[in-house]
Amino acid sequence: MKTNIMRWILPFAVLTLGGLGAWGINAVAADPKEKEPVDSRPVVEVESISALDHQVIINSYGEVKPYEQTNLSVQVSGEVTYWHPSFIPGGVIARGDVLMRIEKDNYEAALLQAEAELSRAKAALIEEQALAEVAADEARRFPSKKHTDLFLRKPQLMSAKAAVKSAEAGLKRAQRDLDNCEVVAPYDALVVSRSIGLGQFVSVGTPVAQLNNIEAAEIVIPIAGFDSAFLPERIEGIPATVTQSGLNGFTRQAVIDRDLGVVDTQTRMVNLVVRIDDPYGLESKQPALKFGAFVQVDFAGKTLSRIYKLPQDLVNNQTVWLLNDENKLEPRKVQVIREEGEYFYVNVGLNGNERIVTTVPEYPQKGMAVKVAGADSSDAKASKQTL
Repeated sequence: MKTNIMRWILPFAVLTLGGLGAWGINAVAADPKEKEPVDSRPVVEVESISALDHQVIINSYGEVKPYEQTNLSVQVSGEVTYWHPSFIPGGVIARGDVLMRIEKDNYEAALLQAEAELSRAKAALIEEQALAEVAADEARRFPSKKHTDLFLRKPQLMSAKAAVKSAEAGLKRAQRDLDNCEVVAPYDALVVSRSIGLGQFVSVGTPVAQLNNIEAAEIVIPIAGFDSAFLPERIEGIPATVTQSGLNGFTRQAVIDRDLGVVDTQTRMVNLVVRIDDPYGLESKQPALKFGAFVQVDFAGKTLSRIYKLPQDLVNNQTVWLLNDENKLEPRKVQVIREEGEYFYVNVGLNGNERIVTTVPEYPQKGMAVKVAGADSSDAKASKQTL
């Protein structure tokens, strides 16, 4: 009996549950409000661009070298009797310092002898002038008589005058030799080497030391072809900054002194000379820029007008992506005229107030509709209607 009842009730219950499920699904599906479409446009970020005037900064590298280098020699012979305490390798000496002295006795005696010779020559000249006056007076008393130049003592007078000049020249030489017994520093200098010692006998022309001028230093810097186009028409006197990197790095001010005037046959570069005063900071009290140091030099080149500055990652194969008024991508060919650091400088292909895409989609296409990050809801709805 129970079995028959279950046979009738079970199908009825299944049909009832099925009907209720279908009614529930239809009720859920029958939403009076239409579902909004999903916005699948990629999100991008944009920036407005504007033209600017850019001062080109040119940088290069070079080695600090002395403005002047001298191999010092002696001009007289004799024994070395003195040398300056700083006249040693690595020593710094000032312009006019007496670096060494050579024994003076012989040269002082030679000077006295030259002075005596000059006195004798002057005395002889005075005597000849007197004799010439007597001869001239006699010639005036006897005008009808023939008087030769020898009678008038003209040759003797000329010889006496020549003897005076010769004695004066000998005196100058003796004074010069005496002065040259003291070897004087020709400029503020760093002593690179010294090859004499106390008591050593030196001859004329003996090399005694090598000096480097520390009143000024020079740095020869190569300028590559892509930089040479941006050099100013006149480079002399342009301020430059010299940077020495490292743990105790510093900067010094310098000027562009000159162009060497030739193109290097191996590198095809031009070379400029940078001059820096007082490299060892003796007067300015600035950090010493030692000879042989490898430094960076920066200076201002030409000013570029109406240039667009773009990060390098936005330019791919001379192309950038812009966003037009319909919020669609537009590729644009540009001309990059210079690269500095992380930026390209573009002079052709862009216009002011255009919007450049700074976050390009993975696979950008011309005319692709995109959504601008941060745009308000009204703009977003307007954009959806244009899709």
